[in-house]
Amino acid sequence: MSGPGITVNVADGIARLVLDHPPVNILTRAVLAAVRDALGRLTHDRQLRALLLTAVGPNFSAGADVAEHLPPHHEALIPEFLDTVEALGRFPLPVVAGVRGRCLGGGFEFVQPADIIVAGESAVFGQPEIVLGVIPPAACALLPELVPAGIAAHLVFTGDPLDAAGALRAGLVWRVTPDADVEAEALRVAERIARHSAAALRLAKAALRSGRADARAKAMRDAGRLYLDGVMATQDALEGLRAFTERRRPAWSHA
Repeated sequence: MSGPGITVNVADGIARLVLDHPPVNILTRAVLAAVRDALGRLTHDRQLRALLLTAVGPNFSAGADVAEHLPPHHEALIPEFLDTVEALGRFPLPVVAGVRGRCLGGGFEFVQPADIIVAGESAVFGQPEIVLGVIPPAACALLPELVPAGIAAHLVFTGDPLDAAGALRAGLVWRVTPDADVEAEALRVAERIARHSAAALRLAKAALRSGRADARAKAMRDAGRLYLDGVMATQDALEGLRAFTERRRPAWSHA
């Protein structure tokens, strides 16, 4: 099972979904669609016990395609991106992510639904959207649940990233390893999970997320509407996105 920008393999009760869209694993609409399709198929595998997310290359993902954020493409991109993050959040079995290098913007939002994150020493987690005059809708919904409120606010308001050690202190990641060991350590965690009953794991996942999945989904829908109807109606959003694609400094009008 594979698709544009991803490969998927299943063995010994573990599904390995690998981002493979060089050079920095940009999450285009085509890649996101392939992820959603794979998750839909994997959900029905009753022998599956864990999902492992990793990426090819030194960087997990530099985020979504900025060009697809510009009108009119954003009207399709934002709902599709949020649907992908929600699909990961609703995946019925434990999700383990192995991250090294840049994990930024949409790439960071992509791993926020994971149950367990193993980070390499080079890992950098950040939401730089504010630098472009926009916001990270999924992160605005998910980060306040994952880290202390001040850390979530700092990430969203400043655009400054957290290094691996900072992410560990914040409780965002479970363990930090040398970069060369990220996949092996993440796989080891998935293998420990896969020793158990798939039925029990599905119920454990449902119990851990009980009462929160619907709230998460509503928060993301609300943030998505704010992005489409509010953020993209501002002059600064268009200026920031265009400045990025044109490789220049934005000139804010504050409107």
